[in-house]
Amino acid sequence: MYTHEKSYIPATAGIFLAMSAKYCTYIGNLFIGISLVGTAAIYWPVVYAYLFPVRTPLPPDTTFSIDIPSIGALAPIVPSVNPWNKDEYLSALSHGVAHAASTALPGEEGTMYLFAHSSDAPWRITRYNTIFLHLGKLKPGDPIYISYEGTKYTYRVIRSEVVWPNNIAPLVEAQAQNPQQTNKLLIVQTCTPIGTDIQRLLVYATLD
Repeated sequence: MYTHEKSYIPATAGIFLAMSAKYCTYIGNLFIGISLVGTAAIYWPVVYAYLFPVRTPLPPDTTFSIDIPSIGALAPIVPSVNPWNKDEYLSALSHGVAHAASTALPGEEGTMYLFAHSSDAPWRITRYNTIFLHLGKLKPGDPIYISYEGTKYTYRVIRSEVVWPNNIAPLVEAQAQNPQQTNKLLIVQTCTPIGTDIQRLLVYATLD
């Protein structure tokens, strides 16, 4: 009797452990599946905006706007936004593209500096939070149209570069308004890679 009980207990424990491992595997796979579905649902707005960009018509009272047909970007421009005040520029970016305060206006000598989101947190995606999603696709010669107070200005892309966030020289120089600068330059900035703010993409264009 003692020998029988001794052999029965390990056998029962083995069956229990095998069943526990089996159910743990099922539960683990279930959680993995739920996580994948949840992740896909969260990031779908960004993926959809990338695959199916939509050109939202401008508000009827817009007097300052940007239009980049080659990437489907069309948005109002909010003028004279302080690029060093996070609360101010985040509020402006929810309404369109921000024009950095103290930089040139369309047609003026000097540098006009514009910046906007390429993406945002998926739960905060709006029609303007992905306006520069495809900015990295611009090539030299592509037009950027800026409309300002009834006049349409055409800028042509000349080059682009990727810089680290601590490289603020282009913005500082644009705000300095060097009187010796006679060219009419446009710099358009967004974050890169898409979905991050690790670096900054700068696209340079000159007025036709």
